[in-house]
Amino acid sequence: MDFAVLKQEIIEYSKQIGIDKIGFASADVFETLKERLIVQQQLGYQSGFEEPDIEKRTNPELLLPKAKSIISIALAYPSKMKNAPRSTKKERRGLFCRASWGTDYHVILKDRLKKLERFILEKVDGAQVKSMVDTGELSDRAVAERAGIGWSGKNCMIITPEFGSYVYLGEMITNIPFPPDSPIEDRCGSCNICVDSCPTGALVQGGQLDSKKCIAFLTQTKGFLPDEYRGKIGNRLYGCDTCQLVCPENKGKDFHIHSEMEPDPEIAKPKLKPLLHISNREFKEKFGHIAGSWRGKKPIQRNAIIALAHYKDRTALPDLIKLMHEDSRPIIRGTAAWAIGRIGDQSVLFELEKALEKEQDEEVKNEIVKGIEMLKA
Repeated sequence: MDFAVLKQEIIEYSKQIGIDKIGFASADVFETLKERLIVQQQLGYQSGFEEPDIEKRTNPELLLPKAKSIISIALAYPSKMKNAPRSTKKERRGLFCRASWGTDYHVILKDRLKKLERFILEKVDGAQVKSMVDTGELSDRAVAERAGIGWSGKNCMIITPEFGSYVYLGEMITNIPFPPDSPIEDRCGSCNICVDSCPTGALVQGGQLDSKKCIAFLTQTKGFLPDEYRGKIGNRLYGCDTCQLVCPENKGKDFHIHSEMEPDPEIAKPKLKPLLHISNREFKEKFGHIAGSWRGKKPIQRNAIIALAHYKDRTALPDLIKLMHEDSRPIIRGTAAWAIGRIGDQSVLFELEKALEKEQDEEVKNEIVKGIEMLKA
C-alpha cells in the first residue's frame, strides 16, 4: 500500500468530518519532552491531573505496540461570545474560560477521532489505532508540535498560523508508517507578553509553567484556595484565558466553525448569586454538558463566592451569611465567611462571631477569624 496516497485520502476525509487541521508525526520516543517532564516533576510544577508515568507520556509504543505514526488533529473554537450579557451591580456574573464554551470538547474531538478510526480500519487490513484527547497519556501539545500543527508558544500552548492558540487537540497512535510532516518554526521570538501578563506568575519563563500557580488549575481544585491567589481569580469560575488574550498571534482570531462549540451566554457567563444555592440536579442539567463541570459544583460555587468578594457585592451578603451558617461543606462555609469579611462592615460582625462560636472545623474557624479581622481593620 502507498501510505503517502492513504495519508492524502485521510487529509481529504478529515475535512469532510469537521477537522480543521491534521498532521502526521513519527511515533519515536519524545526524548526532549521526557527531559522536561523530569525537571517539572523535580521542581514540583505538575498539577497532579497528568498521567504520573513519564515513560507512558513519552513512549507511544508503551500505549500501542508496534506504533509507527501519530495523527494529530486540531479543531478551532470561538474566542468571542455573541450577545454576551453584561455584569451589573445588581446581577454580577462569573465567567467560564473559552475552552469550556459549548459542548465538552472531549466529546467533540472523540467523535471526530472515532470517525477517522473507522475510515482507517476500513482502508487497511491489520491496522491498529488508539486515540486520546487531553486525559490520555501522551502530551497533546508535544504530538501537535511534532506533527506540524503549530509551534509550542511561551504560554505553553500550541499556536497555529491559521487559528492562533484557540484550538482543541487530539491524537491517534497507529501502526501504519505514514510519511511524517515537518514541525513549524517557532514565531514567538523575543515576545514575552504572556509571561509578563500571567496574573499569578505561573509562567516561570517562556515554555515553563508552574501548574500549581496557574489560575486554570486553581479554579479546578476542591479545597480552600490559598490566600495569595484569591485576589487574582477575579470573576473566573473555571479556567483562565489571560495568556491567550494578550498573545499577538491571537489578535483578530475568532472562528465559529462548529455549532456545538457556540456558547450559551447564560451558561458561559452565568449570574453568580443563583450558583450559591443550585442543587446537584440543577447543576448537572444546566452545566453538565460543558468541560468546566467535570469537578462538580463545589469548586464552581467556591469560585463564585470569591468572585462576589472580588466585586464587593453587598447584595450577596444574605446569601453568604446563610451559607456560612447552614452549608454542610466546610470549604463553602469557610470561603463564605472570608467573603463576608471582605464585603461587609461592622453590621455583620455579630454574624461572624456567632458562626465562630458554634463552628467545629478548625480550617473554617481560621477563615471566620480572617473575616473578623478584615472587618475590624
